[in-house]
Amino acid sequence: MIKIIKDTENHLLIEIEVSEANLNNSDLFKTQVIQLLDRHEKTVIIDFNQVEYIDSSFLGALVAILKHAIGMKLDIILVGLKSDVHDLLKLIRLDKVFKIFGSYNEAINV
Repeated sequence: MIKIIKDTENHLLIEIEVSEANLNNSDLFKTQVIQLLDRHEKTVIIDFNQVEYIDSSFLGALVAILKHAIGMKLDIILVGLKSDVHDLLKLIRLDKVFKIFGSYNEAINV
């Protein structure tokens, strides 16, 4: 479901390895990312490059992950969103609560 791409002192870059982020994989995604947060206590940068579609259950998993991270005083950063996915996040105003960047390099150079 997810793969760690890069592990630095301050953050983990992970990639979602599905094209459809939906009910079938939202619980596994949430569990895996929360375990990473608990184990590493670092900002998690989530790469959405492979994700073409996202549904409400996966959005709920993202919000649950963000709430967990906020409780730990950590950030969740989203990168590589396809335009449809990014437009959906804007529509439901999740772009106001998540840090969103075009690429990993943009995210780490802020």
